[in-house]
Amino acid sequence: MSDQAIEAKNELEKKLLAAINGELDSDAFMQELMTQQIFIPIKDDKESGIQGFQLTTKATPLVIEDEEGKTILVLFTSPDRAKEFIADLPGYSGGLLADFAWIVERMEPGFSIAVNPGLELGMDIEPENVARMLEILAARAKKN
Repeated sequence: MSDQAIEAKNELEKKLLAAINGELDSDAFMQELMTQQIFIPIKDDKESGIQGFQLTTKATPLVIEDEEGKTILVLFTSPDRAKEFIADLPGYSGGLLADFAWIVERMEPGFSIAVNPGLELGMDIEPENVARMLEILAARAKKN
């Protein structure tokens, strides 16, 4: 594990730590997560000539497959949390901050999400919970 494992450095990490410690229930955490920004590593556009700069309008997020064949979208609570993980992944030197809800709305069914993989201050969100988040977002949209 890393030195940066357990100190919460932003509001999202404070909520994540509260959820991990059982101080915030999972439904409340999911609701909170959907109001936050999160860092999504994006594959570099080699054609741009500028490291970390995209010329294309289609970004390629960091998606991995686990030993069981499950597809996992990798996200981080901040760019600093991503550095160690993406250091060993050629082509992923940059990314962007995006609203978590915006990311979830664009996901295919069946994806899992790993937030801060490899860190104690991390969480895996299974596909059924991602589907639940989509339901929550749809209900919010109906209210507006």
